Amino acid sequence: MIKNDIKFKAVFEALRPNQWIKNLNLFAATILNGQLFNSTIFIDSFLGFIVFCFLSSSSYLINDVADIQKDRLHPVKKNRPIARGDVSEQTAVVTSLFLLFTGLFIAIFINFGFFIISLIFIILQYLYSFIIKKKAVFDIISIAIFFIIRAYAGEIATGYHLPVWIMLAVIFLSLFIASGKRRSELVNRGSKSRTALEGYSRSLLNFYTTMFAVCTLIAYALYTFFAEQLSFQGLIHSFLSENYPSVLDRKWYMITLLPVIFGIMRYGQIIFEMQEGERPERIIATDIPLLVSVMIWGLMMIAIVYAL
Repeated sequence: MIKNDIKFKAVFEALRPNQWIKNLNLFAATILNGQLFNSTIFIDSFLGFIVFCFLSSSSYLINDVADIQKDRLHPVKKNRPIARGDVSEQTAVVTSLFLLFTGLFIAIFINFGFFIISLIFIILQYLYSFIIKKKAVFDIISIAIFFIIRAYAGEIATGYHLPVWIMLAVIFLSLFIASGKRRSELVNRGSKSRTALEGYSRSLLNFYTTMFAVCTLIAYALYTFFAEQLSFQGLIHSFLSENYPSVLDRKWYMITLLPVIFGIMRYGQIIFEMQEGERPERIIATDIPLLVSVMIWGLMMIAIVYAL
């Protein structure tokens, strides 16, 4: 029993559940369109989230099997369950196939369009693991494409669309995070730690990171200015309409710029000063100032969309 528990924990660890935070992107269309409390739409978003967790974990397992020899020589990756020998290659492959087919099976029941986008996602994930991640520039662009696919999958699952400026903000933010990740890897591990890093220099990655950070802020600022207020008729809408009607006509989304600006500045500090952008999912979950800024932004958005 104890051995089985240990093996299960090792397999679960190999799925990289900390990476599932990326798949929360599928809820964006639901939340920003005021449909979070619509049970039908929420269930579709949640099932989509589960599908992408299964598919992404499937690709992580295959990636770790393919890179097992390199990972054993890496100071951090050598501690992954497959690299350290706690999960056999055979178990990893079988588990990967199970997650792949289960995820695609669930995707069919959401809708056919979602099944197609899920299939495209997993094919690109496998291409990334074996080919794309070895090519400079293309590796950064592909990471951004995965974020875009997640956001678009949320649209397909629910039938609700994201504003073009928020989509652009997602694109630039993902490019910013990916560039920062590669910069930290280059600085901390050197160009020999990853094939693609041989095509970068620190100054080039500095340029990429700075450029995409600026683009993210501009795109999000334009979203806050052009976004139309949802006619949700929230908790305090009646009070404001009777007593302060002019308040409802203001660009309330613009106040959410404050935590976004702080978040970009903090993440830049982490990348350039602390040299810790190598594991974005860990940073977002553990860095208190960044986590607080994300939570404040989320609460502001929910208040604007669902309370006003």
